Amino acid sequence: MVKIRPATRPWLVDAAVALAVLAAAEIAIATGREADSGDRDWFAYLLGVGMAAPLLLRRRFPLVTLYLVAGGLLVFYALDYPGFPPALVLAAPLYYATLAGHLWRVMPVPVFFLAAGGEVSVRRGMPPLDAVAVFLPQAAVLAVAMLLGALIRSRRAYAAEVRHRLAQGEREREREAERRVTEERLRIAREVHDTVGHAIATITVQSAAALQLLDREPERAREALTAIRGTGKAALAELRATLEVLRGDGGQPASERDASLHRLPDLLAAVGAAGLRVELDSDLADLRLAGPVDHAAYRILQESLTNVLRHAGPQARAEVRLRAAPEMLTIEVGDDGVGAGATAPSGGGRGLAGMRERIEALGGSFDAGPRPDGGFRVRARLPRETT
Repeated sequence: MVKIRPATRPWLVDAAVALAVLAAAEIAIATGREADSGDRDWFAYLLGVGMAAPLLLRRRFPLVTLYLVAGGLLVFYALDYPGFPPALVLAAPLYYATLAGHLWRVMPVPVFFLAAGGEVSVRRGMPPLDAVAVFLPQAAVLAVAMLLGALIRSRRAYAAEVRHRLAQGEREREREAERRVTEERLRIAREVHDTVGHAIATITVQSAAALQLLDREPERAREALTAIRGTGKAALAELRATLEVLRGDGGQPASERDASLHRLPDLLAAVGAAGLRVELDSDLADLRLAGPVDHAAYRILQESLTNVLRHAGPQARAEVRLRAAPEMLTIEVGDDGVGAGATAPSGGGRGLAGMRERIEALGGSFDAGPRPDGGFRVRARLPRETT
């Protein structure tokens, strides 16, 4: 069995169409009978070949193909050979030219041949109504060829548009999936940063205090080591909860359920055990917040107090103010910057950037910077309700 390669199939189709038109034209020339017309000769049959051969070019030059076929037909009629219906050779190139989008450019061709044929018939003595009856089927065939080309072109354009929209929708879904993955990675990175960063900062300060007190005040050193153990256990539990989201259980991560303002006393106790003095001024008693806002507020306080421990030192004093307006929650954390390490947070970490990302994702505002009287201040405003 002979296999036809896909690259050769279009040429086979073109050849088949050209051969079909050639056969129809040659048969029509050989059997044509018309009064007052000349005799057919070899040139008439050669014109039949000339009217069919251009169809081999119909894919690349559909409009030129139509004009060549029409030109051959015009020469045939001009030499007064026995005529045959023009639709026999014009239907195929009209269809392909219309399919290529040249509807208005091909329209004059059938109009010219039908009008000229009718005029010649009437001049030879045929009654006008009889001429209309003769050429009306030809006009119908040519009109159907053009309408079919226009319809198929429209359907192909519609199918291409549908494919384009489907591909565009698929690309949009892929971009949306990538965006969601990126956001989830950033969220997990912030959770890990806040959890581990706070624990390490607290443990570092407490271990330094334990080393200083180990020989002189062993009981206080024991308290510091106990606090280190508690901080480490809490951080490990919170880290495990944060990574639960990677298991794809579909629920709210335990870290977001646990990291809430109801744990604020534990947070203040932990940084207090590290030596940081914190003054709390809050009017959030019995205040209900949306889950993401509650979680973000706790993480902001945790990161801010961790920064105080890192940069202002354990002997610094921090002030925490929480204010609830009807629509906004205001968080402000400041320190006096008098500790051993009293320096403003540098740009090398991700703490401030992570806080800003959290707040802006919820539609709030954030600013941080040195205070005029010394120290550092962080201020965040969060909407109490979020979507």
